[in-house]
Amino acid sequence: MATSGSSDGDASMYLTFYGLNEKPFTTAPDPRFLYLNAGYREALAHLVYGVQENTGFLVLTGEVGTGKTSLLRVFLNKVDAKTAVAFIANSGMSFDNILEYALEQFGIPTAGASRARRLVALQRFLTECTRAGQTVVLIFDEAHLLAPATLEHIRLLANFESPSQKRLQILLVGQPELKTKLALPELRQFQQRITLWAVVPRLSRHETRQYILQRLRVAGACDFNIFTERAVSRIAAYAGGIPRIVNAVCEHCLLIGYQDQKRHLDVDVVQQAVRYLEDGAAPTSARSRRRIAWAALTPVLLSLMASFIAVRREAVGSVSHFITPFFATVARSARELFGP
Repeated sequence: MATSGSSDGDASMYLTFYGLNEKPFTTAPDPRFLYLNAGYREALAHLVYGVQENTGFLVLTGEVGTGKTSLLRVFLNKVDAKTAVAFIANSGMSFDNILEYALEQFGIPTAGASRARRLVALQRFLTECTRAGQTVVLIFDEAHLLAPATLEHIRLLANFESPSQKRLQILLVGQPELKTKLALPELRQFQQRITLWAVVPRLSRHETRQYILQRLRVAGACDFNIFTERAVSRIAAYAGGIPRIVNAVCEHCLLIGYQDQKRHLDVDVVQQAVRYLEDGAAPTSARSRRRIAWAALTPVLLSLMASFIAVRREAVGSVSHFITPFFATVARSARELFGP
């Protein structure tokens, strides 16, 4: 799937053309643009509750592009300021590297090169945080990439607990494959420790429309009818409820609409955007498409004209009385088909 085919210059121009303050369909995980429908709010509530209640292990899953990372950022904004958080973005690392990275994020001084020394340093840190009434959260993004052996080491971190509470909250965030991995026989002890499961759902067609409107609103749009109802329906059908795909289609629609100077985007523009995303064929403006079509048709017309002239020469021996009307007819037809 292609993801880009337009210059930054075109993007800045379409902002002015559509009266926008910023790009509404950026793929950056900006919490301002997060559309909190009922499913998202439920998933967020699960995460906040799990951490506040020191439940131990939490799992959040969702399809690629459903906004898990954006939801995480909102979650981090909601946790208590006293909460210590380590965010592991690269879950493909070995356990020793993960442990070293977590200690760095928690601000724990260098604890030595051995795993044992690092674990002792982490245990002391957790004990101090518990005494101070501070919550500690370790988050793994892209957790479906964690190897089963690494997951087992992570499970053992949960043994750092007091008689009355969990000292370390561990949140695994990943694609649906994470649930399949956690169901492996060798990870049954891990699965038994999971206290909360949350899912980031796909958007319904109605929610896709609300999602598009919200992003336009946040971007400063005054006209919320930039996309027609038919266009929104086509976008929803193609995206299948995945916000990242909605963003990609809408971004290209705005660029194509600007090139064609269309204030309102209908299903034909969506079709062009979808073709580009599927095939990588960069969309062209309506004027360019007419020129391309005329260039392709010209040789055919010239060939037909030559054949016609040859026939007429044999029939009447002179062509001057019909050449001018013929060219006039061709020019008129071209204007009707392709525009000026």
